[in-house]
Amino acid sequence: SAQAALTAAELVSSGEGAAFALCRPPGHHAARAYYGGYCFLNNAAIAAQRLIDRGMKRVAVLDVDYHHGNGTQSIFYDRDDVLFVSLHGDPDEDYPFFLGHAEERGAGRGEGYNLNLPLPHGTAADRWFEALEHGLDAIRRFRPDALVVSLGVDTYEKDPISFFRLTSDDFSRLGARLAGLAVPALFVMEGGYNLDAIGVNVVNVLSAFEDARQAAPI
Repeated sequence: SAQAALTAAELVSSGEGAAFALCRPPGHHAARAYYGGYCFLNNAAIAAQRLIDRGMKRVAVLDVDYHHGNGTQSIFYDRDDVLFVSLHGDPDEDYPFFLGHAEERGAGRGEGYNLNLPLPHGTAADRWFEALEHGLDAIRRFRPDALVVSLGVDTYEKDPISFFRLTSDDFSRLGARLAGLAVPALFVMEGGYNLDAIGVNVVNVLSAFEDARQAAPI
């Protein structure tokens, strides 16, 4: 799983405009010294670090999984070369519970480079995309050399363990909005537990992203 993310990072660092790592198990709940939530190695963080190692100065990680990427936050919390932005269920109600609050903004050199956007149960597309725009604005101000997307699709309205209400069409809208950042993007698969819809929703994100990217190439 981590090697798939590294391969995607190598493609992006070599000039590809986008790559998708179909990772199983997922990774965003794993930190330097702990694992959880089905995650053992943090694929997105490993990929972001590889992009830095290959010469990129600034990398943004956008986590759109329903659950907060506590591991990713922990890994980069004191760094200013990686911006972490996460939209997720309120940790007062949802796993991982102990991290993901809005007041967590980073520490030391990393202060101001961690943005959590927790949302309540029942959040539908209008409010979710409003939070997304806030996150995208922060990414634009950061001016990253590349974007790593922790692509969880458990925000889907029929996901069995999550409580947002995005439709399959909303994932197409997400892909198009991400393409609007006009930076190379590396998608790393995270959560998604409706087995009938996970493939449709992932393809909707990626195909809309690619369509928009081809219409306005990076």
